[in-house]
Amino acid sequence: MKSETKAPGGTHRIGFCLLPEFSSLAFISAVEPLRLANRLSDKTIYSWECFSIDGKPAVSSAGIEFSVQGSINDMPALPTVFTCGGINIHKHTEPHIIATLRRLSSHGSSLGAICTGPHVLAKAGLLKGYRCTIHWENLSGFIEDFPDLDITSELFEIDRNRYTCAGGTASLDMMLSLIANETSQELALAVADQLIYHRIREGTERQRMELRARLGISHPKLLAAIACMEDNLEEPLSCSDLATKVGLSTRQLERLFQKYLDYSPTRYYLGLRLDRARYLLTQTSLPIIEVALACGFVSASHFSKCHREHFGRTPSDERRVRH
Repeated sequence: MKSETKAPGGTHRIGFCLLPEFSSLAFISAVEPLRLANRLSDKTIYSWECFSIDGKPAVSSAGIEFSVQGSINDMPALPTVFTCGGINIHKHTEPHIIATLRRLSSHGSSLGAICTGPHVLAKAGLLKGYRCTIHWENLSGFIEDFPDLDITSELFEIDRNRYTCAGGTASLDMMLSLIANETSQELALAVADQLIYHRIREGTERQRMELRARLGISHPKLLAAIACMEDNLEEPLSCSDLATKVGLSTRQLERLFQKYLDYSPTRYYLGLRLDRARYLLTQTSLPIIEVALACGFVSASHFSKCHREHFGRTPSDERRVRH
């Protein structure tokens, strides 16, 4: 897929909208491959400009300031524009940002989004009819907010003139893929080599570490049970159903959890659901009852009781403290 977004002079101009609390790692991972592609080819294949919501230096979630060329309102109709998000993305979808992205789309700009940036494109109605992805931590909330979109859990998605990716180093893989498509695979590999990046990941690769590495556990049936739990947070399975699915008796499953995790299966499962609920409370604007239902609680009162026992405060207090 060769890009047709280059200016007559041969340089592909790219804009980055740096939203408040954006991920500096994800942003740098997107820019550095472009810089190295220019250096290794000894010509300016790419140029980039950065914009903030008000024209002042953009401050990342790590508290690092990045200089910008201007405000998002003044952004020209660049061939490609990436929206860079981070934490608290639901707080950074002001009407003027939405209006700017829609204006850019109407002028034919290709639009991309990094980390939680896809939330803003979706809010602007610019991901309808396109495959898209987002950071795994935001995935369930994103699906709740935009149930009609074609949302995947892939590392990155390139669907015609829409580019979306998860956070962290996923933007590096996406940009390396774009470099390969627009120039050559050889240049993309040379850029990866400069970055001491030993393998360019495909967009279809998983975002999260495998459970075995994440938990430091190797027992296959225990891992299978936990995977079932993570896949069924909205409609929790009973302990006996979990045991049946992994080929164990209920008693055998309980012994495994106690031996390796020092938890009962029921307690561990509840912790997973409450961790997900806490994320939805602090990083989305979903009503508390919808958060409860999305995490398998049949009522707001039961959810509130469990949340208070687990975290020491109610869901309402959690949202108030974090906001």
